[in-house]
Amino acid sequence: MTDAIALLSIRDTALEISEVYDAVQHPQAGGVTLFVGTVRDYDGGRPVDQLGYSSHPTALAALRSVADDVVDKFDVVRLAAVHRVGDLEVGDIAVVVAVACAHRGESFEAARHLIDQLKETVPIWKHQRFSDGSDEWVGTP
Repeated sequence: MTDAIALLSIRDTALEISEVYDAVQHPQAGGVTLFVGTVRDYDGGRPVDQLGYSSHPTALAALRSVADDVVDKFDVVRLAAVHRVGDLEVGDIAVVVAVACAHRGESFEAARHLIDQLKETVPIWKHQRFSDGSDEWVGTP
């Protein structure tokens, strides 16, 4: 892990926004962008009652690769990302990422790249359970 990567984790316990924010604090950081993804009560117009996240054993290594890529592409002072696995309820926090850079613009760009690449490439899959009794897997290979 480079010095810029302060925290990376995939865990089955509740996520704390303050832990991620605190991890990226640095005197050189003029801009910190924080993204919090929560479980919403609908998807595609259908009511969601609950969902679960599962991850492949390589997920943390894939997350590290994404973080390294962000640090390589942007002038990152500090970076942190945590994702939850297990069963979550509507309103629960599923993912928190934060990027600190010297300037706000780069912080926004780097954080967007981080969350987009995390969702696209890290093997974490979502199993949604809908109010009508149906279910759906999202992000599986």
